[in-house]
Amino acid sequence: MPPRPLLSDEEEQKEREDQDRLRAIDRQLDGLYGKRQALIAEMRRLSAEQKALYDRRQAPQAEVEDLYREHGDLGHRLAELRRARDAARQKAEEAMIQLRELRLTFSPGERVNPDRLKREIADLELAQQTRALPLEEENALIATLRQKTKELKEVEARTAVVAEHERLRKEAEARVTTARAEVDRLGREFAETKARRDGKMVEVRAKLEAAGGLIAELRAKGRARAEVMAQVDAVSHQIAEIEREGRQTLGQIRARRDEARKTLRTYSRPHRPTTDLMESTAEAQLEELLKRGKITLGG
Repeated sequence: MPPRPLLSDEEEQKEREDQDRLRAIDRQLDGLYGKRQALIAEMRRLSAEQKALYDRRQAPQAEVEDLYREHGDLGHRLAELRRARDAARQKAEEAMIQLRELRLTFSPGERVNPDRLKREIADLELAQQTRALPLEEENALIATLRQKTKELKEVEARTAVVAEHERLRKEAEARVTTARAEVDRLGREFAETKARRDGKMVEVRAKLEAAGGLIAELRAKGRARAEVMAQVDAVSHQIAEIEREGRQTLGQIRARRDEARKTLRTYSRPHRPTTDLMESTAEAQLEELLKRGKITLGG
């Protein structure tokens, strides 16, 4: 073991105090390094969770964009169906008006059924032949019979006109039926399309709620990570301050030993071997102390 350095009692006391302080600094730094490493690991864990949440958020976001496009397409289809339905309603209304106008052009006589008139005439002739009626009633029956016979002749004469009118009426009624069926069809398709579009919006809301939950988690992770980063910065600042104090303490030890070495050289005897021995001893002691101080600070 090299001999102890030539230090005064006061310097020896300072030496012990500085060495004690360096050991305390070592312990503090060990604890702070461990704490900072744990905080860095926590920060990395939070960063990984943030990345995972961000990746999960992309899928609902893409689905929402697809749903918005589908919702928009269905909205355009609804507008087309609304215009087509309105046009069909207008067409049905026009067909109904045409049917009403056509019916008004027919005289009541055109709607009389010839077979009904024939049955009425037969009943009147049977009554005339089988019943004994007073003269006045018989004359009235004959007058009625003549009138019905005249109407039958007129109806039979207008058979072609009545048939044409009947054809026109049926065609008008068919147009009304077709137009109303188209209105009903468009109405059903409109309702189905609207239900589909509303369903897309429900899906959009669900996806947005899911994405919103992920965003809330992302923000919470971001706040937690920021807090951990602040703690890392605080611990790093504390480590820097303690390391600065350690360097200052080590500098004081080195300065004190340099001074001891200078003093040793100044007051050593001129005999070269002794001087060389003392210088080499002092140098060895100083190097050992410096080595110990460096190891202490770095530990």
